[in-house]
Amino acid sequence: MRLGLVIDLDTCVGCHACATSCKEWNTSSITAPLTDYDPYGKEPSGVWFNRIRHYEVGTYPNNKTINFPMSCMHCENAECVTVCPTGASYKRPEDGIVLVDQDKCMGCNYCSWACPYGARELDRESGTMKKCTLCVDRLYDEALPVEERKPACVLACPAHARMFGDLDDPQSAVSRAVRDRGGYALMPELNYNPTNHYLPPRTRAPVPTHDLGRPSLARKVKEWVNRVIER
Repeated sequence: MRLGLVIDLDTCVGCHACATSCKEWNTSSITAPLTDYDPYGKEPSGVWFNRIRHYEVGTYPNNKTINFPMSCMHCENAECVTVCPTGASYKRPEDGIVLVDQDKCMGCNYCSWACPYGARELDRESGTMKKCTLCVDRLYDEALPVEERKPACVLACPAHARMFGDLDDPQSAVSRAVRDRGGYALMPELNYNPTNHYLPPRTRAPVPTHDLGRPSLARKVKEWVNRVIER
């Protein structure tokens, strides 16, 4: 079993609900509180497991903003685990989740330097490294309804852009989504084999601009919008 996330870049609206719900849940979970630095000051900062990047692609008027959530990829060949001198970083054999033992971590930053995804953050107050746990404490909590045994970010996403499941199971919903939509993992050339995958934005017809100023423009724009909706 290899549990992980599949994120649909076509439907992610960049609302940061995944980041804030993650922060809220993990502040009271097994990872210990995610520290905030000067939260009410001039330059507030803090430890986050999820961060959303924003990119603009294409040229106007056919440009598009891509919202790109980033967190730990829970790699199969996790270099962060290999370089850890204390054994604090480890990969669970039963589900493939990569975790950090807070009692063993000495905050040396080796794992952070080894991670090409920027997924690890040093908590300056505890002096230990912290990262996404896939809300492992939720996944196996029998006190929760089955439908709630998912990462907090998946449950909070209003656009349903985040999916969770077993990517080792070819018939799981996440595996089918990756297969059907041409999902991909980041930086495959490194051979880390990340578990998390991304679904690319769908291709859409460009906005017609060659008829600007003509009476028929409104009609053509309406036809174009109808074609997009029908898809």
